[in-house]
Amino acid sequence: MSDEPSPTMRDWIWYALSVVLTPLLLARLGLSGTQTLAVAGFSVILFGAIFFWKHRLAFACFGIALLLVAGLLDVPHLIEFAGLDIILFLIAMMTIIGFLEERHFFEVVIDRLLLLVGPHPKRLMVVMMVLAAVAAALVDEVTSILFITAAMLNLLGRSKLNPVPYVMMLVFTTNIGSSATVVGNPVGVIIALRSGLTFMNFLRWATPIAAACLAVTIWLCLQLFRKDIAALKSVLSGRKGERQLEHLVEGEHATKRGVRMSGWLFGGVILGLVLHHPIEKLLHLPTNTMLLGVALIGAGFALALSGEKARSLVEKRVDWWTLAFFLLLFASVGTLRQSGVTSVLAQRIIELSGGSVPVLASLFVWSSGVLTSIMDNVLAVATFVPIVGDVAARGLQTFPLWWAMLFGGTLMGNATLIGSTANIVAAGVLERRGLPTFSFAGWLKPGLIVAISSTLLANALLLAQLSLMPTMGSGPALH
Repeated sequence: MSDEPSPTMRDWIWYALSVVLTPLLLARLGLSGTQTLAVAGFSVILFGAIFFWKHRLAFACFGIALLLVAGLLDVPHLIEFAGLDIILFLIAMMTIIGFLEERHFFEVVIDRLLLLVGPHPKRLMVVMMVLAAVAAALVDEVTSILFITAAMLNLLGRSKLNPVPYVMMLVFTTNIGSSATVVGNPVGVIIALRSGLTFMNFLRWATPIAAACLAVTIWLCLQLFRKDIAALKSVLSGRKGERQLEHLVEGEHATKRGVRMSGWLFGGVILGLVLHHPIEKLLHLPTNTMLLGVALIGAGFALALSGEKARSLVEKRVDWWTLAFFLLLFASVGTLRQSGVTSVLAQRIIELSGGSVPVLASLFVWSSGVLTSIMDNVLAVATFVPIVGDVAARGLQTFPLWWAMLFGGTLMGNATLIGSTANIVAAGVLERRGLPTFSFAGWLKPGLIVAISSTLLANALLLAQLSLMPTMGSGPALH
């Protein structure tokens, strides 16, 4: 959030203790001196992001510098570990989404849909929550929460209703929806590009579970926020409600040509992502080549259609700050694997599970979920990805572990205010508009209820399908 308070002496003390104690504690698992030093470099970045989120890139620079100076990382390996395929994919998708946003494509779509719903509070909130989830699955969680929050605040208008509970419901379902496809969350992109899983794999294994979790989450929200939903009646009923709904569909800044072009581009990119695996087979290309290729083709069209505004589109709409942080984060995580840290952790996790795949999958769900609830889910999942490779090297089934990480890293993002990027973005939107915003304590009760309930369901459905999953030890190819 833009007005985040300055770091205090207490923050610095906790940071220093965490950076020093974490390597020492993990050393007791059997790490060597070199491996302990690798953990220290990673801890500089990890705890810098936790305690000083606004300055996370500075700490990422310090952490990578420490690894370079200590000889644990060199420039060729930094480039190898940096995840440039993931970074390029995110650059391309951010460019496409920025193009669509500038032409108000999402606003027009949601406004037309809301007009069909009419002035019925419960029905309206159900539709809004479903839209938030579907939008997150088709584009990404940040884009979804930005335009769905804008639509909700537009609907509330100048009423005296507190927007917090309504936006909170939309954040919950946005995070649920982001688990349904490859593009819904950076976590999905990381998992797809590191595992070899395709868009169709996600539709088969992730989407049904996400849909079930969405249904449970919507029901929980209708119970937890029933008084707030009932209060919407005063906004929607009568002529006042009609004016509100009419205002939503004015589309005053959108042109028909711009919306039409955006629709064709959006549909083409989504279709290309869905069909990327058959295209790869047809052209005899390596797995997930066209996952990146389709995104780059879409970005190319967005830039071409932007004309003179193309440079501005890339400069303003691509989140270079976050991408630079991801690049350095991935490099530090790669160092953990190269130095053998993840191999030791994998061995301890396997020992804890007793070699049982169901227990191992559940451990991945909840350990990645707990990490997600106290830090960004990308950090949590990036930490676990190398461990899967080490588990595979021991001959155990890893296919369910990718889905375990996906659901732990997305569903448990609802547990706390800082558990997901969507949460923080929504809070920032309310804050910038001078409206009441979320508090950490106020979020915790409904957030934990929704997160734990949906994660329990996802865990159970995942275990129920273990017998249907590929049984080869390595699963899809690891890169």
